[in-house]
Amino acid sequence: MKGKIIAYQGVEGAYSHLACRNAFPRSVAIACGSFEEAVKLVEEETADFAMIPVENSTAGRVEEIYRLIPESSLFIVDEHFEPVNHCLLGIKGSTLESIRYVASHPQALAQCRRNIIDLDLTAVARFDTAGSAREISRKGDPAWGAIASKLAAHLYDLEILKEYFGDMQGNVTRFIVLSRDNTIPPYNPDKEYITSLLFHVRDIPAALFKALGGFATNSVNLLKLESYSMTGSLQVSRFHIDIEAHPEEPKLKRALDELTFFAREIKYLGVYEKHAGREEYKLV
Repeated sequence: MKGKIIAYQGVEGAYSHLACRNAFPRSVAIACGSFEEAVKLVEEETADFAMIPVENSTAGRVEEIYRLIPESSLFIVDEHFEPVNHCLLGIKGSTLESIRYVASHPQALAQCRRNIIDLDLTAVARFDTAGSAREISRKGDPAWGAIASKLAAHLYDLEILKEYFGDMQGNVTRFIVLSRDNTIPPYNPDKEYITSLLFHVRDIPAALFKALGGFATNSVNLLKLESYSMTGSLQVSRFHIDIEAHPEEPKLKRALDELTFFAREIKYLGVYEKHAGREEYKLV
């Protein structure tokens, strides 16, 4: 990945930026104002990959992403798990006693709620975590703090007043890496893979049950099943599934044959190696 360009949503110091650095330390990370912009940079060949968060162990799935991916021409080529260590930051010279206000993304504020209450701070919602760190750095007021990453503290020359500020430890975000190229790794029986795809079910009784039945009868494990209504309709649902198998495995071939019979408009999103973070963070 040396010399590759990876786009992410947020400002420098965001957790997505940290994920880019940790997953691909020799690559160049580009900040984008939105997920759509990050995806577009890859589609237009300005960037090689996009690092996109899809779910968090505390906050759940990122709804916007599951609606963005189906309309994109990109493919999933990898996944990455990034621990979220919320830190309480302040300008140089500030202390826990001087802080009266704390700014951050609403999810970060919610995940630090008990600690915010314990310190009797006023929570102020902002667009993102790293943007809040940048804001208090420019403000230069010791009464203002921010909840963000250690990387944000380094980039904006801020003091870490309290590390591990989150109410619950073990918070982790799963990211997917998107590429223009549908690169499918060759099957190796010593490795584990994930196949991700989208489909609609046919308009017949028990269609979803029948579509998924092939995975059960062929002993194929589903890691994820997400459903959401398609744009412009409350009746037709789209299903996203992550399958713990490689398309070259006979058991998955048989299961997909059954899925094809009961489902329609199947779109393959990608095949990639299962990340070790699933074991490390007990997400298998």
